[in-house]
Order: sequence, then C-alpha cells, then structure tokens
Amino acid sequence: MIVNYSSSSSEEETEHSSKNDSSPLRKRRKPDAQTSTSEPLDHGSVKRKAGNLTPRLPLPDSVKEMFRESEEQWTDKSEEHGGRHRSFQHERGNWATYVFCPYDPEEAFLELLNEIMAVAAAHGVPMTLSEEFHLSLSKTVVLRHHWIQPFIQSIRTGLTQFHKTFLGMEISTGQTQLLELIKIVDETMKEFNLSTFYKDPSFHISLAWCVGNHTEKLKKTCLSEMQSLVDAYEDGPFYIKLNCTELRCKAGNKVFLFPLQ
Repeated sequence: MIVNYSSSSSEEETEHSSKNDSSPLRKRRKPDAQTSTSEPLDHGSVKRKAGNLTPRLPLPDSVKEMFRESEEQWTDKSEEHGGRHRSFQHERGNWATYVFCPYDPEEAFLELLNEIMAVAAAHGVPMTLSEEFHLSLSKTVVLRHHWIQPFIQSIRTGLTQFHKTFLGMEISTGQTQLLELIKIVDETMKEFNLSTFYKDPSFHISLAWCVGNHTEKLKKTCLSEMQSLVDAYEDGPFYIKLNCTELRCKAGNKVFLFPLQ
C-alpha cells in the first residue's frame, strides 16, 4: 500500500463614583480663611510632599516572557524535521492529538522492512524508517491545552463498554473491531467539534516515508517487487500480528493509555 499525504489552530474596568451631599436642610458654610485650601485634599500628594514615595519594583523577566508569544511570528522550519511540513500552523497552547493502537515490531518485520526500503532506494526513492509503528484510529486534530483532560475522559468513558481484543491483522482482518473503536473515538471528536475519522478507512501501519510525491514512480518501478518480498517471505506471506491490548492518545508530548482488558 502506498499512501500520499499532503504536507501538514480581562479587561479591567475601573469605576469612579462620588457622593454629593444634596440634603436641602444643610447649609453650606463659607470656607474659613484658616481651614480652606486652594486645592482638594489628595492623600497621594501628602505622601509625595512628605517624600515617602515608594519606588516601583522592576517586572521580572519570567513574567515578561509569558506575553512574548503574542509578538513572535512562528515560522515552519522543515529542515528541523526531515523536510516535512506541518499540516497546520503551530500556536502556543495548541496540541496536535491523535488516537492509535501501538505496534511493537518483531525482528522479522524489521528485516523485511529493510529489504523493502533497499528496493525503493535502488529505484531512486530513498525512504526514512518511521520512528514508531502504529495503527491510527483518528485523524490528527488540534486541542487546546484545557481540552485535553475532558477529551481523554470522554474517550475513557466510551471505552468502558468495549472489551474485545484482536490478535492478528492482515490488511482487512479485524475490521469489525477496529470500526467499533473508531465509532467510540468519533463520538468524542464530535463532542469537541473536531474532524472524525475517514468514512471508508483503510487500516494500515505506516512503515517509512520520504519527502515529495513519489506514488506513481513507486507503482511503476518497484511496488510489485516490494509486494513479492512480503508474499514470498521465508515460508510464506508475512503477517503482521497486532496484539492490541490498549489504545493510546498522544497530545503534544503527552501520551495517555486506555487498557482494553
């Protein structure tokens, strides 16, 4: 399977009030020469005259840094992550989030993958091994930080009714169970007005990647050769065995676990 992905969101108010003595029975006395003053009484002016003005303390640098984010313009530097581009602009407080089932590869799987990548490189398409292997159960969405905990709790609540596990998967095997899981995750996505999973999902584990669209080139030059490596591996076709006993949700650098036992 070859899939091409396009390159990757108090104000303070002050009230001033004054109370005027409007009683008609009280006569206003003319100001006495000894008690009158040419300017209104101001407690602040008394302190200033007394020379007791307290100097303002400087604002700590740590506080200044808290508000710098609104002034900084973020620039996507693709060279920092292998030439790939983000699917959405990075913003402080936004957390890229997705739900998935992890896959811990066995040694035979990695050996086969190295052979497949060697074939691609021989045809001019050098690829990079995926940092981790997993089966996605949601799209990558953006969560605000204060949404993370209620989002996780919503998925956890939905999964309390799910107690099935599947031990093996070969392209379409286990689709019924996977669709049930996606239905649960999609309910949470709807609750937070986020994108649900694909209407007709194609379940797969991403093996490797490269920058640019080389789909047609791989199909014409070496896709059949790659498939033959899988079909004729040692004693027969190679099967990915996915013992999915838990789901995971990654939000930024945080990972949450959902046991399926």
